[in-house]
Amino acid sequence: MDIREIITVTNKFLVEEFEANPAAITPEANMKSTLDLDSLDYIDMVVVIEDNFGFKVKPEEFQAIVTFQDFYNYVATRVQQKELV
Repeated sequence: MDIREIITVTNKFLVEEFEANPAAITPEANMKSTLDLDSLDYIDMVVVIEDNFGFKVKPEEFQAIVTFQDFYNYVATRVQQKELV
């Protein structure tokens, strides 16, 4: 899975699951404020990520994500690690 596919899948579930405005999802946008995420939303996001990409999310890694680009890079790295195993 390449970065374009990851961005497409990610943006699709952000719009569907979190009712995000597609125009507001840009690489440099702050993910938490754009999606208006609270702690329960983060739990939902972890479940959606695990379902869509097939890896376990470690909470300490997820805390470092600020922008959508950070999120895409995190998922791409984890998917690549999973594919190497």
